[in-house]
Amino acid sequence: MAVLLVSHRFHAAYGSELAASAKEDGIALEVLALPAGREARLDEADCARVDAAFFSGDVFPDYSRQFFSAVRKAPRLKWLHAFNVGVDHPIYHEMLARGVRLTTSSGSTAEPIAQTAIAGMLMLARNFPHWLAAQRKHLWDPMRGSGVPRDLRGQTALVLGLGQIGREFARLARALGLKVIGVRRNTTQGGTAVDEIHPPAHLAELLPRSDWLIIACPLTDETRGLISAATLARLPAGARVINVARGEIVEQNALIAALESGHLGGAYLDVFDPEPLPPDSPLWELPNVIVTPHNSSVASGNDRRVFEIFTDNLGRWSRGETMVNEVAKGPT
Repeated sequence: MAVLLVSHRFHAAYGSELAASAKEDGIALEVLALPAGREARLDEADCARVDAAFFSGDVFPDYSRQFFSAVRKAPRLKWLHAFNVGVDHPIYHEMLARGVRLTTSSGSTAEPIAQTAIAGMLMLARNFPHWLAAQRKHLWDPMRGSGVPRDLRGQTALVLGLGQIGREFARLARALGLKVIGVRRNTTQGGTAVDEIHPPAHLAELLPRSDWLIIACPLTDETRGLISAATLARLPAGARVINVARGEIVEQNALIAALESGHLGGAYLDVFDPEPLPPDSPLWELPNVIVTPHNSSVASGNDRRVFEIFTDNLGRWSRGETMVNEVAKGPT
């Protein structure tokens, strides 16, 4: 019988459904719930019995310390499933180094994140910041003359990263009439989602062709600081940046400088370095910037999608089959 560690909240919400699913799949499963309370700890005897663990969304951030304290004390742990997509946190390196198999919930939030990114694009493209600023001042201020926005149809979006978020963004952007260029390491995958696909080595020559730079790639050693002052300078004047990936991919001071100088026409930013974004950051006040608090993924259906990915993997794990979204060699 496999012993699965879950949060007390997950157990209360999904415990009976999980038990029914395991029974239907013929899985002999004991579910072990963390005790309620931030300071409560699972005793070492129970930790020693844990074979698998599910890091569900209700654990983060209030109960993360409690959860991973138990995981670290679980010598038999063979598999950890995470509700999130990005696995750049050191705890995941630690688990992989121990030989623990790691799977993620990649794809569970792709639609809401891509939809939020498209909303940011539309707000910038239609110059909603102008209307919203006028509304706050109770001004009737129509856009005319040089202030009239360009048609979005026919513009080019450069998407860095063609995982599920990048591909869904590309699908929506093409439906709006944009040409979409994708950048990913493996150019044999995801090419049908875009009009062109190129390896990262071609980034410098693609930037001058791009009206929009969409950052949807994972944070790795290669992507950290990838969007530098030099990178931004290669974008055409008036280009916009959308970042729904990780703040550390962008040199934030360089981004601020490009926005303040007018070289960039605007930005929608959901991620920052550091987070939370400090109250004195110029990004809060720049008129052509839309800021959201690392919240682009929020949607009522996320927990259900994560649960379905997890239970599918639970069956695969118990049968010795290939699991979905497994991180094979380390966070990438």
